[in-house]
Amino acid sequence: MQLRTAVRGFTAAAAAGVLALLGTPPTAGAAPGPAAQAAADEAAPPVRQAPEVYEAEDGELQGVTVASTAPGFSGTGYVEGFDEADDQVTVTIPDSPGGLYELTVHYRGPYGRKNAILRLNGEGMGEVTLPETTAFSTAPAGKVLLEPGDNTLSVVNGWGWYEIDALALTPVPPRPPHQVTGEPVNPHATPEARGLLRYLTDGYGRRILSGQQDMSGITWLEENIGRTPAVAGLDMMDYSPSRVERGTSSQEVENALAWDERGGITTFVWHWNAPAGLIDEPGREWWRGFYTDATTFDLAAALADPASEEYALLLRDIDAIAAELTRLRDAGVPVLWRPLHEAEGGWFWWGAKGPEPAKELWRLMHQRMTEVHELHNLLWVWNSVDPAWYPGDDVVDIVSADSYPPAGDHGPVSGTYDRLVELGRDAKLVALTEVGSIPDPDLLEAYRADWAWFVTWSGDFLTDGVSNPRAHLEHVYHHPRVVTLDELGDFKEHGGCTATHRIVTKWGTGHHVEVTVRNTGDAPLTGWEVSWPAPAGETVRHVWNARLTTAGDRVRATAQDWNGDLPPGGGTTFGYLGGGTLPDGLAPAPSCAAAGG
Repeated sequence: MQLRTAVRGFTAAAAAGVLALLGTPPTAGAAPGPAAQAAADEAAPPVRQAPEVYEAEDGELQGVTVASTAPGFSGTGYVEGFDEADDQVTVTIPDSPGGLYELTVHYRGPYGRKNAILRLNGEGMGEVTLPETTAFSTAPAGKVLLEPGDNTLSVVNGWGWYEIDALALTPVPPRPPHQVTGEPVNPHATPEARGLLRYLTDGYGRRILSGQQDMSGITWLEENIGRTPAVAGLDMMDYSPSRVERGTSSQEVENALAWDERGGITTFVWHWNAPAGLIDEPGREWWRGFYTDATTFDLAAALADPASEEYALLLRDIDAIAAELTRLRDAGVPVLWRPLHEAEGGWFWWGAKGPEPAKELWRLMHQRMTEVHELHNLLWVWNSVDPAWYPGDDVVDIVSADSYPPAGDHGPVSGTYDRLVELGRDAKLVALTEVGSIPDPDLLEAYRADWAWFVTWSGDFLTDGVSNPRAHLEHVYHHPRVVTLDELGDFKEHGGCTATHRIVTKWGTGHHVEVTVRNTGDAPLTGWEVSWPAPAGETVRHVWNARLTTAGDRVRATAQDWNGDLPPGGGTTFGYLGGGTLPDGLAPAPSCAAAGG
């Protein structure tokens, strides 16, 4: 359901002007000449500049006061007294050249974890999460897009009961190429699941797939906006045994099968009604049994005793959902599978006992569904941001978050995006799996928030005209960066191969890269295409055993006439000489698809 996460917004009008300031990566193209010529184009790695710090006590105060009793603050004091809705502090950034900056909040939070509202030049920027701390500390607040000239930054009460010391801004260096390969963590993944992951990977950073929770929401979009989202969000909730035994039934698997027939992508969440211990009293009814306050079920105790009845009930429930997912596997439907969502929030019972039981339950579910039930059609989508909760690279395909900013805030959720990139070490796709107000696609590009897809939550979030006004929905669903159902193509057949980069040698500002292409499918390949993001400053001087073209900021290599046919398990290699400095010495991560995929 709804998780409030750190989001960043700005006006779309500012985005267009700043894109020119940010620049775009130079395209790469094949060029003849000796390797020594590569040294002519020297590209120095980006240097992170020191932050500019703006003291809160020097700002404009509304309903708050300056204090200096707690030790460890910077400047002459800090601001306290955030306890009313309109309480705020505003600092002015004078004479800015404009551009993209990282925002850091210096604060103290002795009264527990809090959320504060942020505003840039009076416009909503969503929230920043301030973890509990009795000492002055810092919290990353994502990116802000400053206009040339004077700008204002405000911290508004939100949850309140915290202290603000200062705000710091650091210019954002160019983002290095993503290292996502499109290879699932399950070595037995079905061709359909592999195709879907490769499709998502190939478009990562260039497009965002539109999505909508519930079939009723999809119908509303079709009738009112005239477009159909690419991703349908569905829920296994009413297949939970503790709900079924109380009379629930569900058509969600039938909905998924019908959606697949239309050519759409399916993602499933599971509001898992607790296996036992449902309180079932007014305000905590049995049908609210996925909430922590509506059940006495103790996950930590159940996992600690595999011989217990509670542990057996966990397996029973997993098996019941596996039976439904098996129907989709047998029909060739790949699923973006997102169980145990929002665990770190604690409001669902699977997160109520902290990170260790939640991670153990994830790994138990992964093992049982993949090894016992052979559900190789699943791509596993983790849905918490805090690294302490992360179950491990070997059991996660995609990292994600849910975002419910103040209604009408269409910021890019860049703070959360950056944290997820770091969580997955930029080797995992990043998705916005639930959202109240849809981010403005223009801002996604400006803030470099490369969400793979979004799913708008159902009901009023879609239809109330406040969270997403009609004009904004029109803008989103007709935006060239946003993929709708009619633009998907056959994502299941996308791929059939993998590609890996290897740096053979480097010299000065040049390098020799070898790329290995391998057919991972069950059928012969009659052609392949490898693509990768062009690193800023890199140029391709010479290529062999492939044909090279460029499209936007991506380099694409296709097979020669003599090395395009690959039997199952077969492979080939091609290479190129590049000029410029690769970020951190890494070759860009390539994706691979069958020709025409």
